[in-house]
Amino acid sequence: MKKITELLGIQYPIFQGAMAQVSKYQLAAAVSNAGGLGIIASGGMSEEQLREEIINCKKLTDKPFAVNIMLMAPNVPDMVKVVIEQGVKIVTTGAGTPKKYMKDFKEANIKVIPVIPSAKLAKKMEDLGVDAVVAEGSEAGGHIGELSTMVLLPQVVEAVNIPVIAAGGIANGKGMAAAYALGAQGLQMGTAFMLAEECPIPHNVKEFIANAEEMDTAVTGRNGGAPVRSLKNKMINQYIQWEKENMPREQLEELTMGSARKAAAGDIENGSVMAGQASGLINQIKPAKQIISDILSDAEQTINALRFG
Repeated sequence: MKKITELLGIQYPIFQGAMAQVSKYQLAAAVSNAGGLGIIASGGMSEEQLREEIINCKKLTDKPFAVNIMLMAPNVPDMVKVVIEQGVKIVTTGAGTPKKYMKDFKEANIKVIPVIPSAKLAKKMEDLGVDAVVAEGSEAGGHIGELSTMVLLPQVVEAVNIPVIAAGGIANGKGMAAAYALGAQGLQMGTAFMLAEECPIPHNVKEFIANAEEMDTAVTGRNGGAPVRSLKNKMINQYIQWEKENMPREQLEELTMGSARKAAAGDIENGSVMAGQASGLINQIKPAKQIISDILSDAEQTINALRFG
């Protein structure tokens, strides 16, 4: 099995999570330039918008970067065409199976890395011929599965013979060391990179995340079968109350309509700030390069302390 760094041509085994309305070319390029894998999140974009994001990212970095494709989006075929047309060589996927597009991806020599919530699904992805998987625990922000990272990760590692990347609740070197101990080859972080200086969200949103404590996230949408983790605010608290009152799904959907865009525009009361439980671990806004450097240094110190007592 090739190391994930060799497989993708990156310096460090650190992925930047794909967060809709947040993970744009500025952040992806900064992470890639710092030695990690920057990822453009195409969720909510048009074909033209994705093309522009990729072109702009190429202007800022000559290092590998990826595009994330949400497979439940109605314009997936167009997004796949843009990725191939623009010569992107790494794709991560979520919210479905990439089976329909594997032939096109492989013919274009694109590495395919699905985000998965269970060992069973990881095995199915391996059988499709994907190159690696991201095992994301329920601590993560945004759409989540049911298993925590601590439980999910070792089961996925045991189930497949391809590289496994750990995600969910990881924001420092101790988390990275733990991921390695559980068999991962690297890690993916979303919430931690929301505090990167290069992340194109308003400063007040970054401060909202930086000031959050470990109990400040909530999961909504469990009743409808689509759980999402966000920071608690006016809108999220209203949603939770309405869920308890068994309000119609249409009314809940109306409440959250455009909430990710609102948050990305700076509305921290009526928007959905999809940060994970790792928001309780981070409190500083700093360059992406320093985020990566600090995590690597902390991981090395943690591992050495365990090794030598």
